[in-house]
Amino acid sequence: QVQLVESGGGLAQAGGSLTLSCAASGLTFSRLFMAWFRQPPGKEREYVARILYNFYGGATYYADSVKGRFTISRDDAKKTMYLQMNSLKREDTVVYYCAADNSRSMEGDVGYEYWGHGTQGTVSS
Repeated sequence: QVQLVESGGGLAQAGGSLTLSCAASGLTFSRLFMAWFRQPPGKEREYVARILYNFYGGATYYADSVKGRFTISRDDAKKTMYLQMNSLKREDTVVYYCAADNSRSMEGDVGYEYWGHGTQGTVSS
């Protein structure tokens, strides 16, 4: 059974930090293209960051809105992906989702085969 489970969401102050985790099971994690998305209230889900697997050098890519503030990483031994979020802003208060796919890495959410259920991050002023 394939599962992606996010954790680490919670409350942080503006300017502070949060670290999200996405634990995978039922998949060959080391061969997965992984990504983070988020969905603000009343809006469509939007791309945050993606990471290729080690065969492709573990390359990372970011949305302009988070570049320089967020860092995506993965630990294949732990079958876990992370999102380190620094310099948080009020607009980072959204639900964060992790996504995985065996075949492609993309910025559009359509096409990712596997999704977690989301974790809420809240940033207070």
